[in-house]
Parts: sequence; C-alpha cells; structure tokens
Amino acid sequence: MTTIAPVKDGIANPAPLGLCAFGMTTVLLNLHNAGVFEMNSMILAMGIFYGGLAQVIAGVIEAKKNNTFGLTAFTSYGFFWLSLVGLIVMPKLGWVAAPNEIAMASYLAIWGLFTLLLFFGTLKLNRALQVVFGSLVILFALLAIGDATGNKSISKLAGFEGIICGASAIYTGIAQILNEVYGKTVLPIGPVNA
Repeated sequence: MTTIAPVKDGIANPAPLGLCAFGMTTVLLNLHNAGVFEMNSMILAMGIFYGGLAQVIAGVIEAKKNNTFGLTAFTSYGFFWLSLVGLIVMPKLGWVAAPNEIAMASYLAIWGLFTLLLFFGTLKLNRALQVVFGSLVILFALLAIGDATGNKSISKLAGFEGIICGASAIYTGIAQILNEVYGKTVLPIGPVNA
C-alpha cells in the first residue's frame, strides 16, 4: 500500500506579511494619535509602502491561495492606507479641499462597518484574528466619534486603543511565522473548534 503525501500549493502563507504590515503601520499612526509625535513623513511612507502596498501584495497572494477572506481583508486595508495618505497629502498639494470633520467621521464609520462585517468571518478562524478585528472595530468607532464631535480626548483614547489593535496584529503575524518555522505552537493563536 502506498501513502500519498499531501500536496502543498508551493505558495508561502502571505497572512503574516499582511498582518505585520497592518499592525506596524497602525501602531505608528496611533502613537501620533496618542500624542507621542506629530504627523510626519515616517507615518505617510509606512502608509504607502508597508501598510498600503505590502497588504495589497499579501491580498493578491491570498487570491492565489483561494482565500477570499484574506484577499478581501488585505487588499481592502492596503487600499485603506493608500486612501488615508491621499486624504492627508492631496489637500497639502492643493489638488482638492481637505475633508471636514463630518466627512472624515463618515469615512472612518464606513470602514468600521466593513470591519464589523469582516469580524463575523473571524468567528470561524481563530481567537487572535477575533482580537485584531474586534479591536479594529472599536478603533474605527472611537476615531469616527472623535472626528464627529471634535473631542480630542476621544481621539487620544483611540490612539492608545489603536496601539493595542496594531500590536495584536503584529502578534498574530509573528505567531504564524514562528509556529510554522518551529512546526509547533510557539505563540498560540487560539484555533476555533468548528
């Protein structure tokens, strides 16, 4: 009797790239929101190249792996980062007027709704992704409320919550890498029992 070994698709798991790109960019932006430093080129460059382009690349690879959730999440949040940089830079270049507080609150609220809907997909994946998406829903809600009300305390609170959200994404990405490299659970991600 012959044993047939499982065939791998030959494509590496892109999720750690997407999670780390999202997480690191989120932490840096929210250090700004928490008042640690001003908005600067470091945040914008991370938004374009790592939070933006690296996540889009991860999403495209997820499509090759037939992972609709990964494709949708990574490409969407990659383009979120690119659009956010556009919202900041285009007015400074004189191309368009800057969005007012209600427009920004609407932008953040629609992203929060999208994230809430994706959160339901994480209920079939793992606990670590539930934390990432759940904390991201809270982050978008706080940012939207902060912009809608002009309450700087809410926006600052959002910064601290965003640091937690970003750190949870970094943890999840690194856990996937280390668990794969070592062939065992080094950092738990809490698989869901289906």
